Amino acid sequence: MKAIQRPPHASSLRRLSSLCLRRSFPRSTVRVVFSRSFTAQRSLKANSTSSTSRKHVTIVNDDGRVRWGELSAREKAARTTQQGINLVVVIAGVALTGAVVALLYTEVFSYDSKTSHFNRAADRIKRDPKCIELLGDGKKIQAFGEPSWSRWARNRVIASTTEKDRWGTEHLRMHFYVEGPLNSGVVNLHMTKKPSQDEYEYKFLALDVKAGHQRIYLENADAKKESGKGPTKMFGVRWW
Repeated sequence: MKAIQRPPHASSLRRLSSLCLRRSFPRSTVRVVFSRSFTAQRSLKANSTSSTSRKHVTIVNDDGRVRWGELSAREKAARTTQQGINLVVVIAGVALTGAVVALLYTEVFSYDSKTSHFNRAADRIKRDPKCIELLGDGKKIQAFGEPSWSRWARNRVIASTTEKDRWGTEHLRMHFYVEGPLNSGVVNLHMTKKPSQDEYEYKFLALDVKAGHQRIYLENADAKKESGKGPTKMFGVRWW
């Protein structure tokens, strides 16, 4: 017959019970002692089980559930490293987002961006009576950049250059294509901005249609100078 295995604390409780009975302790005191002893052993067993059952905290599996005070020195180092990496990722994301926003503003939304100059020049072509006469209905005129072999990326790149001369004047040159119901053509744009100016001004804006049609100038600063409407010279110096 197999011996009945009793819990390890049963014998100690039995000895304590007999001792209490010998000394004639009240039964209520005995119950309190038994209860406290059993609770202490139960909590000790639970703590030992929880400490051995939880996973070792690493950089990969740390989810923050284990309290800082329960971590070992190596686990604390792992959590610190993980939080440091997360902070670096957040800072890099914020910096990248700021760079993208700045680039979009400079290239698209700014008043002096190339996209803005392109849109304003295209609108002037669509509203000009001479251009409408050659190209057709202004509402049906399309403006686009350099052609592409891809149908999905067709006519997206706008050819333009920006440079500064020895006097500090910035030059913006651009050309794009227009197409209407009657004809198609090329628009050439040249704008300048002197050091004393805040915005670009037109040097010329012209539309060239296929052979047989004269160039149409919407802006021509050189012609204004020749007609006396532009800057004049005095004592060999040009005055703006």
